[in-house]
Amino acid sequence: MNTVNLVPAYPEIFLLIATSAILLIDMFMADARRNVTYALTLVTLAVCIAMNAADYANPTVYTFNNMFVSDAMSNLLKIFSYIAVGVTLIYSRQYTTERGMLGTNVGGELYALALFSLLGQMVMISGNNFLIIYLGVELMSLATYAMVALRRGNAVSTEAAMKYFILGALSSGFLLYGMSMLYGATGSLDLTEVAKATASGTANKTVLVFGLVFLVSGLAFKLGVVPFHMWVPDVYQGAPTSVTLLLGGAPKLAAFAICIRLLVEGLFPLAIDWQQMLTVLAVLSMAVGNITAIVQTNIKRMLAYSTIAQMGFMLLGLLAGVVDGNVSSAANAYSSAMFYSVAYVLTTLGTFGLVMLLARSGFEAESIDDFKGLNQRSPWFAFVMLILMFSLTGIPPTVGFYAKLAVLQAVLATGQVWLAVVSVLLSLIGAFYYLRIVKAMYFEDPVDTAKILVPNDMRVTLSANGLAVLLLGILPGPLMAICATAIVKTLTS
Repeated sequence: MNTVNLVPAYPEIFLLIATSAILLIDMFMADARRNVTYALTLVTLAVCIAMNAADYANPTVYTFNNMFVSDAMSNLLKIFSYIAVGVTLIYSRQYTTERGMLGTNVGGELYALALFSLLGQMVMISGNNFLIIYLGVELMSLATYAMVALRRGNAVSTEAAMKYFILGALSSGFLLYGMSMLYGATGSLDLTEVAKATASGTANKTVLVFGLVFLVSGLAFKLGVVPFHMWVPDVYQGAPTSVTLLLGGAPKLAAFAICIRLLVEGLFPLAIDWQQMLTVLAVLSMAVGNITAIVQTNIKRMLAYSTIAQMGFMLLGLLAGVVDGNVSSAANAYSSAMFYSVAYVLTTLGTFGLVMLLARSGFEAESIDDFKGLNQRSPWFAFVMLILMFSLTGIPPTVGFYAKLAVLQAVLATGQVWLAVVSVLLSLIGAFYYLRIVKAMYFEDPVDTAKILVPNDMRVTLSANGLAVLLLGILPGPLMAICATAIVKTLTS
C-alpha cells in the first residue's frame, strides 16, 4: 500500500484541527471571556509560523500524488499570510467588540471564519493541481462571503455580501471553465503534466488559448483588477473595516501564489499569450484605479481603487518574465512582483489599522475629513499614517518606493520602456489622493476632537507596522533577497 507523506501538510492539518477546536470552545464562552478565543487564535497562528519557518530551508516536497507542494515560496508566503491575519485580528479586536460582532448573537465566528479563510489561502499557495487550487479558492471565498455579512442587521453589509457572492460565483465559473478546457487540451489536472503537454506542442493551441482566457479572467477577479474590479469598491466600503482588511491583506498573497502556480509553473510555454493579457489588465487597472480614486471622499472606497491600481502595478512584474523567448530575467521579474505584493500587504495592514484606530462605538471613521487635524490629536499616529501614504505613493525612503523601483527595473530589463513610462505617469496621478490625506492630517483643523483611545496591543503593533514600512525601505536588501531565493528555488525544483 502506498503511504502518503503528511509532513509537508502538517501546518494545514494543525490549522484545521485548531480552528475546529476554537469554534467548539467558543460555543461555551460567555461574552466577558471572548478574549480566550482571541488569544487561542493568535497562539494558533504563532504555532503555524513556527512550523512553516522550520520547513522553509527544506528541499521541495510533493505529496498527495503531486497535488500538494511544499517549497520555499509556499512556506514564505504562508508565513507572511499568518502575520497578516494575526495583525488584522489585533487591529480589529476593539472594533469588532464595540460593534457587537463578538456578542451573544454572533459569538466568535469571526475568528473561526478568518482561520478557515486562511486555510483556503494555504491550500491555494501549495496547490499543484487545478482542482486543489480551485478547492482552496472556494474555501477562502465562502468564508469571506460570510464575514462580509457578519453584521446581520446592517443593510449595507448584507448588500455588499450579496454583490461579492454573485460576482464571486461568476469568477469561479470562469476559473473552473478555463481549467476544464485546459484539462481537455492537455489530458491532465497536474500542473507539472500540463506544463509538459503545452511545451510538447501536441495540445490543441486554440483550446489552450481559450482556456487561458477564462483562467486569466478568473485570476483577474481574485486580484480585483480591471475589468473584473466591480466588486472591490462596494465590498470594501460595505464590509466592516476589520473584514475589509481580511479581504485586502493576506488573500492578495494567495492570489499572487496561484498566478505563479497556474501561469508560470503550469502554463509557462504559453507565456507570450498570457503576458499580453496581463499587459492590458495592468495598464487598465492603473489608469482606472488611480483616476477614479481621485474623486472619492470615502477613504475605504478610495483605498479600494488604490488596491486596483496597486495590483495592476504588481502585474507588471509577472508580465516581464519572458521576452522574445528569453527567460533569463524571469526569476528577477517574479521575485520583484512577490516583493511588491508583500510590501503592499504590509502597508495596507497599517492603513486600515489607522482607519479602525479612529473609529469608535457608533462612529465609523470612513470619510477623508475624519483624518483632518490628526497631527494635533495624535502626532505619532499621524506620522505613522504619513509613512504609510508615502509608501503607497512610492516616495523614498519607504518600502513602497523600493517595491515600485524593483518592478520598474524588471520592466525596463525587457525593453518595454513605454510601459515603464506609462506606469510612472499613472503613479504620479495616484500621488494626488494619497498626499491629500497627508495634507488633511497636518494642515487642516480637526473635525472630530474626541480622545483617541488605543489598546496597548494595537498601539505596539501599529507602531511596529509603520516602522517596518520605513525600515524595509531603508534596508530592503534582506527581504528582496529572501523573495528572490524563494522564487529561484521554486522555479528550479
